[in-house]
Amino acid sequence: MGDWKTPDDVRYAESDEWVKIEGDEVTVGLTDYAQDQLSDVVYVELPAVGDTLAKGDSYGVVESVKAASDMYMPLGGEITAVNEALEDTPELVNEDPYGKGWMIRIKASDPSEAEGLMDAKAYDAHCDARA
Repeated sequence: MGDWKTPDDVRYAESDEWVKIEGDEVTVGLTDYAQDQLSDVVYVELPAVGDTLAKGDSYGVVESVKAASDMYMPLGGEITAVNEALEDTPELVNEDPYGKGWMIRIKASDPSEAEGLMDAKAYDAHCDARA
């Protein structure tokens, strides 16, 4: 297993987003594994509040010194908040991916879509398989 952190209190998508579900509000961010693979994040492009996107849609782009990568909706829903702090301090994605580096909050249109997400153990195995 790698050096990345995989908290037990969130779920994980194969596309390296983490999902924290609190009632009908869902917070989404990039995993520690993803930020480690990207290296130093220099820019984050996020959607507009009020946008409604389907599961699997690209909701933004994260750029690092190594690459630019699309970020994908782990659940469909309406964007209720974006982390505006990332405009000025994109390095929060590297420093605190599960805290201050969150990306978006959504109101899930179909909370049952979360059943397809991985727990920490399954996500660790998914990452190890790619290492």
